[in-house]
Amino acid sequence: MNAISIIGAGIGGLTLANVLKQHQYDFTIYESAPEIKPVGAGIMMAVNAMQVFDRLGLKEKIENAGNKIHRITIANESLRTISKTEILDLEAQYKSCNVAIHRAELQKILAENLGPENILLNHSLQKIERKEHYILDFENRIPIESKIVFGADGIKSRVRNQILKTGTIRNAKQKCWRGLVDFDLPEKYHHEAFEMWGKGKRFGFVRISDKKVYWYACINEKSFSRYAMIADIFNDFDDLVLEIIKSTANENIICNNISDLSPIPKWYADNLCLIGDAAHATTPNMGQGACQAIEDAYIIGRLLEKNNDFNLVFEEFQNIRRKKVDYIVSTSRTIGKISQWERGNALRNFLMGLVPESTHQKMAHKIIQLEM
Repeated sequence: MNAISIIGAGIGGLTLANVLKQHQYDFTIYESAPEIKPVGAGIMMAVNAMQVFDRLGLKEKIENAGNKIHRITIANESLRTISKTEILDLEAQYKSCNVAIHRAELQKILAENLGPENILLNHSLQKIERKEHYILDFENRIPIESKIVFGADGIKSRVRNQILKTGTIRNAKQKCWRGLVDFDLPEKYHHEAFEMWGKGKRFGFVRISDKKVYWYACINEKSFSRYAMIADIFNDFDDLVLEIIKSTANENIICNNISDLSPIPKWYADNLCLIGDAAHATTPNMGQGACQAIEDAYIIGRLLEKNNDFNLVFEEFQNIRRKKVDYIVSTSRTIGKISQWERGNALRNFLMGLVPESTHQKMAHKIIQLEM
């Protein structure tokens, strides 16, 4: 019988495993994929996540594998700035900075710090049921018994669906392409995350290493056609956008729906707890989906320092985390709607431009400050 089973080897599950390892707990991660491979190409690790990695002794490795980002800018289709958030003061305060990185590189660092003996691939969970302990049925595998289970298996979590029997996935009615390309960005964008807002569409890009650029392009679902060319859809954007799109091979572009999870009443049951997207999936508009899963792992670790009763830890964990993740899910959803307006864009941009830098700083501080 396993002492602790983690279902899912995404960033949340791998971070939780690193936290448990630091606290000298025995665990096994079960991952359905035959290999840990990238999904979504690039990702931003904000200051809150990097503080956690610092405590795990992994900050320097992640910084070296990615690209430090000191500024977040929102602009219009012509690259004219609407709003800017400088991160340098927050970096000094928290002794960490934003890092844009290839998702595969981040997962590799987290997995290598655990060792392959703790991660079982090709284990697709089909059924979980509660008897004296939890019985985990994997496809074409012998069932495994486990005392403690963590569901880190994403927005479509089978752990959540079968044990807590709750959760409604909400379609944001937006389609998003994500791409990865070797591209020489102008030097002024080397340490900046850039997002451009148009009419019913937006485009973002960030440098994730010396040569690689990660980009995404979102449109409202009603405007989507599987036969449309991305460059044609964004032909009214700055030439830099069209160059990035046209330089990207088709096999390096993926397309997904954007969705989140409506808040669920409870993230835990007896000896079982959800983390990350399984508990509180958010739209990507604040760059906090994976970061909040990392915070989940960190808070569980801090609570285990004081108490080794997992059920008490799970209850306190939700009490601590609930307000922040609900705020992020709600705010991200609102930002997604505003950024995709099809009318009134000039007024929107003008009003956003009136928001003082101090307001952006306060919001950033609220997001990146760890709760313990």
